[in-house]
Amino acid sequence: MIAIGAMMSSSPNMDRPLRAPAPGDDVAARAAACDVLAGVLRKHRRADDSFETAVKALESRDRAFVRLLVATTLRRLGQIDAVLDGFLTKRPADPIIDVLRIGAAQLLFLDTPAHAAVGTAVTLAKRYHDRLGGLVNAVLRRVAEKGPAMIADQDAVRLATPSWLWDSWLAAYGEPVTRGTAETHLTEPPLDITVKDSARRDEWAERLEGRVLPTGTVRCKNAGRIQQLDGFAEGEWWVQDAAAALPAKVLLHALDGGAGKTVVDLCAAPGGKTAQLAAAGCDVTALDIDAKRLARVHQNLDRLHLTARVIEGDAGAWRPSAPVDGVLLDAPCSATGTIRRHPDLPFLKRASDIAVLAELQRKLLGAAVDMIKPGGVILYSVCSLQPEERRFAVEAALAADERITLEKIPPAAVGGEIQFISKRGELRCLPSQWAEHGGLDGFYGALLRRASNS
Repeated sequence: MIAIGAMMSSSPNMDRPLRAPAPGDDVAARAAACDVLAGVLRKHRRADDSFETAVKALESRDRAFVRLLVATTLRRLGQIDAVLDGFLTKRPADPIIDVLRIGAAQLLFLDTPAHAAVGTAVTLAKRYHDRLGGLVNAVLRRVAEKGPAMIADQDAVRLATPSWLWDSWLAAYGEPVTRGTAETHLTEPPLDITVKDSARRDEWAERLEGRVLPTGTVRCKNAGRIQQLDGFAEGEWWVQDAAAALPAKVLLHALDGGAGKTVVDLCAAPGGKTAQLAAAGCDVTALDIDAKRLARVHQNLDRLHLTARVIEGDAGAWRPSAPVDGVLLDAPCSATGTIRRHPDLPFLKRASDIAVLAELQRKLLGAAVDMIKPGGVILYSVCSLQPEERRFAVEAALAADERITLEKIPPAAVGGEIQFISKRGELRCLPSQWAEHGGLDGFYGALLRRASNS
């Protein structure tokens, strides 16, 4: 595999990011994609954090292409690098590797005509040094000719998954689930929405050319720009993966529907679960430590015409003025269950992150117990596939605090989808599930009840 960081040239331009040319230049989107890709792979920066800067001079159609190109390159990076490695005797500088990567992604996975993919890549390479255009031209022409056959012989899911993730999933779930999960991560995610008025799900599914899933989420077809879809501006629905919608559904079921119940949504941003609770009639307090992310909670609630108290604070230290009926703790986690939606994640996370996150999760669980009334409930959830953040975190909390017990989640809380309930009664969604519906994110949830005499 091509090593990130290997340098061949000492050209003074090599450390500068590719700059997108003026709008209308067909090289612009590829240049922007290289900038975003470099931010992920070498600066460990989330793709979303550099995307807006990279595409600011582009039209909306070109912005969408940049997003697709970056996502495809990251999803298929192991495969792409294995192909390129077969045609490189010397490893060129990082920016040229990125030019080759996006060129190969277009040739092998996006059906871009060879003349367009190769021509724009050569132009980008020449911005660093004229002679590098020849190298890029030669390599990508060989990729166009021989690459498809090489891809067909690859173990795609294994190449696409870092070893630390593959090994952990293999130990936790076995090979069929691990392969199914990795295969799902290679696909584009669907557009899932939660309709504010559940009685109108069928109506909105028809209007948006979607369908209602068994759990109540509306899954739409490739619908284009979200903000321009019918009902978005009016606040009729919000975007939320089918799995991400389940923790709040489980908590609301435990609270007999939630109407009039006091609920704290910890680590609430960006606010999808807060909206679910508020739409059900709960008296909601949404807490998050990140002021910038809380701004999105305010924006979403305003658009949806929903009400909640929104507070900036540390969930480990903050306490409500009076004990509440329920707490939804969607804890900070490695988010490895959302790789399909965030293909940059495998390049931003490390195995060493898991223990640190698990310790934080246990601390937040302890704080959540202090917030609820005797007899109250906590729904602990993470969008992680790592067992240290799922069952093990809950087991540690149960061992440390005799006030709480694990309560089985009934299938009715998840639309009767018994496959999402573990033998212990926990919520257990895996990307390998629901293949007939197009898959879903990986989520875990545990329902904990505080003893009525504690």
